[in-house]
Amino acid sequence: MSSPAQGSPVEGNRVQGSPVRGNRAQGSPVRKAFSSPLASVFVVAVTVLWTVPTLGLLVTSLRPKQDVTADGWWNAFLHPDFGLGNYHTVLFEGGSGVSTGLMPFLVNSLAISIPATLFPLVLAAMAAYALAWVRFRGSDAVFFVVFALQVVPLQMALIPLLRLFSGGAHLGSLTLVPAVDLKGSYAPVWLAHTMFALPLAVFLLHNFIAQLPRDLMEAAVVDGASHFKIFRSIVLPLCTPALASFAIFQFLWVWNDLLVALTFAGGTPEVAPMTVRLAQLSGSFGGRWELLTAGAFLSIVIPLLVFFGLQRYFVRGLLAGSVKG
Repeated sequence: MSSPAQGSPVEGNRVQGSPVRGNRAQGSPVRKAFSSPLASVFVVAVTVLWTVPTLGLLVTSLRPKQDVTADGWWNAFLHPDFGLGNYHTVLFEGGSGVSTGLMPFLVNSLAISIPATLFPLVLAAMAAYALAWVRFRGSDAVFFVVFALQVVPLQMALIPLLRLFSGGAHLGSLTLVPAVDLKGSYAPVWLAHTMFALPLAVFLLHNFIAQLPRDLMEAAVVDGASHFKIFRSIVLPLCTPALASFAIFQFLWVWNDLLVALTFAGGTPEVAPMTVRLAQLSGSFGGRWELLTAGAFLSIVIPLLVFFGLQRYFVRGLLAGSVKG
């Protein structure tokens, strides 16, 4: 009789999975439904319906003003008259009563989105590693507080945070937080987006970092590696998919944001992002659709480049932890 240490057929089947159970899983009704030709046709139809508005946006942005106001974009293929004049106008000449074009606002959006993505990413990665692998008194309480902060609505924190920046925090005659004059700079927008992103970022990265093999961490400690060495040489390379996944979501959120930018940047042309200028392109009476569609399509291009550039890491981040072994 074979001992359990040598491995019995029952133990082997339990670990590796029996062929009967595997065939049963492969032939399940749910798997058959999602792999059927009807499901493929449904996915293709949804993809086409999802793409049609973007196609209409592109076609409208390439048409002259008289054609846009005359008929629908689908008629452009009968009498094609396409050009890049709308893009030149919206980028360099302005429109709708505004003399400046979209280019300075595009630069402002990049100046806001890139730091507002990197700052919470770096801080959250270090905090997640500390909460996952550096044991200290109250670490669990800190993690639960960070988790609870996710339920605080952004709209509730805007005005208190703005008052904190402008007037500081005082307890009687004691100044707890001094007032900071950040008007006309990117700093308040960076700080606001970093604060709002940290709870979710720490929570997501903590769950990823906590699943790293303990043997790997213990081996690094035995070799004399410090926490900074472990974080830089082991944790960061292994967490690249999770970092890229959060970077995509954070960049898209900051790039498309209008509320935080208006609240903390004030909407001045020196620091206002592209979303502020896009809200002005349609004019007072809702006209100039050719300029609005051109500006909207320009605002889509950079997020698409970011997504496709990090797509492979994004897919790996979504699948991380779903398969063991």
